[in-house]
Amino acid sequence: MAIQFGVFDHIEPVPGQALQETYNLRLEQLEALDEAGYYAYHLAEHHTPAVHSLAPSQNVFLAAVSQRTKNLRFGPGICVLPLHHPVQLIEEFSMLDHISGGRLEIGVGRGGVFEAFFWGQDSDVEANYARYRETLNAVQYGLTHDVLDHHGEYYNFEDLPMRLRPLQQPMPPFWYMRNVETAAMDGMNTIIVGGLDSFEANVKRYRSEWDKHQGVGALTAQGTEPKIGLVTHLMLADTDEEALKQAKPAWEHYTWNLGTPRRLEAERRGLTQFAGENMNPRPASAPARELPREERRDLAATLEEEERAERRRNLRGNLADGVSGAGFGSVAGSPETIRAYMDEYAATGANYFVCSFQWGDLSHEQAMRSIELFTNEVMPHYTG
Repeated sequence: MAIQFGVFDHIEPVPGQALQETYNLRLEQLEALDEAGYYAYHLAEHHTPAVHSLAPSQNVFLAAVSQRTKNLRFGPGICVLPLHHPVQLIEEFSMLDHISGGRLEIGVGRGGVFEAFFWGQDSDVEANYARYRETLNAVQYGLTHDVLDHHGEYYNFEDLPMRLRPLQQPMPPFWYMRNVETAAMDGMNTIIVGGLDSFEANVKRYRSEWDKHQGVGALTAQGTEPKIGLVTHLMLADTDEEALKQAKPAWEHYTWNLGTPRRLEAERRGLTQFAGENMNPRPASAPARELPREERRDLAATLEEEERAERRRNLRGNLADGVSGAGFGSVAGSPETIRAYMDEYAATGANYFVCSFQWGDLSHEQAMRSIELFTNEVMPHYTG
């Protein structure tokens, strides 16, 4: 099966690099990705006190992306819906879709209650989830109708004219990250976080849930086959040794960026309600994120599958595939090593692969070298 390739990004701070330079260099990277034929760019949303996202206002940065690229699709990897007013999102999404010539992809999620607390919202996880569901309903209705009629717990709109509508009809593609059941239930493409060990089971689960909720063989609202991909942080160099030498300190920096500043801020303020897993608890009504153990065991029922799982364990040993860094996987090595990883990836039946090229304290030059090697020596083997 042919695989399409995308990129996931936080835009982390690089030591010694000014903010303006960070933005300019990232836009240069995106021009290279555009020319190389990558499908889409997915940008994360995080706000202070987090430090690992220098583009908390995604749509501002994405507007610049729209003018520096021609074919690359783009959008929020997760737009944290509870933090935004639905009408403003409808208008901004419509603007981005038009100024880009119809290249917007919209990823949505509920975010965490820790950021909601600092945003001045109720930090109750059930209220946060309810706000997410209501905002999603209002946004999708407003994108697809001439007027917005919505009556809910948080927002009420009566026959409100939608002066701006998206270029893509009926609306741009939607994505949901981390939970295949939620994505399939809502008819969205999905991006998974984790390692290869459980990814094949997630591919099967997503397609089974898609058939159940959308109908066997059903396409997305845009008439395309639903995409499922895994985020993998990549570091490529001419040799495995060189790649690992660069990647290991960067991975330590990356995991620190994602977790430590928010935890320290909570401790400084005595916010014990956000300790440990309570920083991002699960709503009771949300589908389970993790696969049942019996589903994972079923995948290792044959000797061939057990051998494949062993090969994956060997590959993930290069860094920390699915072990740390908010659950994100990572692989470092030469193009040959990365092709071995991609062979295992292709065997899962997934049709999308999501690279992350600049993370932790990796430099622009290191990221561009990884992009060059992956684009020229790895990607052509899997595009069909």
